[in-house]
Parts: sequence; C-alpha cells; structure tokens
Amino acid sequence: QVQLVESGGGKAQAGGSLKLACEVTGYIFSALAVAWYRQRPGSQRELVAHQFATGNSTYRDDVKGRFTISRDNAKNTAYLQMTDLKNEDTGVYFCWSLGRYGEGVQVTVSS
Repeated sequence: QVQLVESGGGKAQAGGSLKLACEVTGYIFSALAVAWYRQRPGSQRELVAHQFATGNSTYRDDVKGRFTISRDNAKNTAYLQMTDLKNEDTGVYFCWSLGRYGEGVQVTVSS
C-alpha cells in the first residue's frame, strides 16, 4: 500500500519561497503520477499541481509561473517548489498518489 510523507512546510513572508517534499513508499515510484493539493482556510481541498510518471505537469491557474512540481525517482520523492508566495497560498498542503493522501503540511504566508 502506497504511503506518503510530506515535509518542508512552514512560515514564509509574501514574496518568499518554500519547497515541499513528499517521500513515497510502497510502490514503484517511477511509475506513479503524483500531485499536490491544498486546503485553504474555510475552503475545500483543491488540486494545485499534477505530474504524470512521464513528467508532464499541469497547474491551477493561480500558481502557474510560481510553483513547480518535480520528482526524483532515485529518491522516491516528489517536490513542490513554491516561489513568489502570496497570503492566499496559506493552507495545508497534501501530497497525493495512487488514490491516497499524506497527512499534509502547514504553509503560512504573511505580509
């Protein structure tokens, strides 16, 4: 059964950067699609970025050009590099793969 463990959350100032990591175990990581979701305060969970095993990626409109999803198959790890952070990026960020979510990490952006 696939398991996902996120790390790298924390606090940042508006305009700053954070990089999230997600270690995936229990399956052949190189064959998996991975994604990052977030749940902002008072809102439903939403898809932020998705990457197929081929490396093709998609993003929600409000993070395009600021966030980058990537992977290191040798480390069984997916990443979300977040730059030019905005207050509205605040929320809990979840890694997803093979129908499962990690426990999530808090990202807090302040002015």
